[in-house]
Amino acid sequence: MTSSIPNNGSAGDSGKEHGLSTDNRRRKLMHYILAAGAAQVDELMTAFGVSRMTVHRDLDELQRQGVVRKIRGGATAEPSTLFESDFRYRVHQGQREKHAIARHAAHYIEPGQSIFMDESTTVLALTDYLSACLPLTIATNGMSVVDAVREVDGIDLIVLGGNYNRRFYGFFGLYTEQIIASLRINTLFMSASAVVGTISYNQNQQVVKVKRAMMAVAEQRILLLDQHKFSMSALNRLADLREFDRVIVDDGLSEDLKTSLLEQQVKLEIVQLNRESKK
Repeated sequence: MTSSIPNNGSAGDSGKEHGLSTDNRRRKLMHYILAAGAAQVDELMTAFGVSRMTVHRDLDELQRQGVVRKIRGGATAEPSTLFESDFRYRVHQGQREKHAIARHAAHYIEPGQSIFMDESTTVLALTDYLSACLPLTIATNGMSVVDAVREVDGIDLIVLGGNYNRRFYGFFGLYTEQIIASLRINTLFMSASAVVGTISYNQNQQVVKVKRAMMAVAEQRILLLDQHKFSMSALNRLADLREFDRVIVDDGLSEDLKTSLLEQQVKLEIVQLNRESKK
């Protein structure tokens, strides 16, 4: 006779409860908290069919990784600066804005061109809108982009290998920069972590160096920014917005900020979330 183990914090938890391995369960638990913004321990016990002790162990590990923050009785996805830079967090944020921006940006790709795509989650959304642009050569340091396009007929993929960074899900460092320097690319699509005034920033020095290397060899530079980047902060200066041929932003940007950027000669294009338009 088989009896079920109650979710009462017993020490008899196995590493593969509810049909999931520990790693898979923690990944799903992370996504659950990111989507909800916060979750209580009792809620997670019910959702994942595991004990209180298991939930606490999982939250301890996710907090150690910098993915969630434990609070009394649960955990929150309230971001720290370090957490905001983590790919696993960024990929779930601002999806509506990112896809509107990416759909608009795809209009600037012509069949037969070569493009840089950086490791950002905003640029990742562009992979959903490339079907009308083929054939195409894509050079990228982002593993998420590689995963999205590697089997697509009509795409010649150049992987800008180097030192792999799990946090950013991409390649960086000297070897990556050397490969980039050997290329001449039609158009660069990239993003930034934050914008203050007309200056874009990124939290990581190695990321900045790779993006700057791409900027140096691209004939056209296009920066993709959702509205939230203008209320964020990051440590390292990346580039002045006026260094880009186009800066594509969703219409959540305040009117005062739009006016200020345009007055400072930023080549701003505003994308409506319900329809695309250039301003």
